Amino acid sequence: MRRFLDSLYSGAGWLAALSILSICAVVTAQVGLNIASRLGGPQANLTIPSYADFAGFALAAATFLAAASTLRHGVHIRVNLLVQRFPRAMMWVSEILVLVVGIGMVGIATYWTAMLVGESWHYGDQSTGIIAIPLWIPQVPMVAGLGLLLVALIDTLVEALRTRRPVLIDAGEA
Repeated sequence: MRRFLDSLYSGAGWLAALSILSICAVVTAQVGLNIASRLGGPQANLTIPSYADFAGFALAAATFLAAASTLRHGVHIRVNLLVQRFPRAMMWVSEILVLVVGIGMVGIATYWTAMLVGESWHYGDQSTGIIAIPLWIPQVPMVAGLGLLLVALIDTLVEALRTRRPVLIDAGEA
């Protein structure tokens, strides 16, 4: 199970990286087309339709898909100013509390985002750009990322309870 979950987190991280690369590709292509349009004169109006929408969708996908991987690899943003002063037992208790609260919050966010995807599908909501994209398409990676973050939080909570020590590490300190 451990290998399966780690592969799942890693796969989502790679999808997030591909999303970032797609943003780079689309923006670079649009910059190239802008340069070509300037050189080609007023009749040369080259553009990638809805490129800003595509970049935004890819950014949302990258953000949500990377969440579980960053949590499990200790590269998420942490504020240790208070926690690092706790005794080890208190660090463990605070980690358990934070994980429980996180599970509750991410669980609610996952549920309501999934409901949003269902509504977008049901009503046929589309983006307002030049190329109308059904909104459920860019919303699915959000739900997948949130769902995977929920699994990662539960996984981390189980590990912390089983080992009876803090398990959320800061990769910079490891």
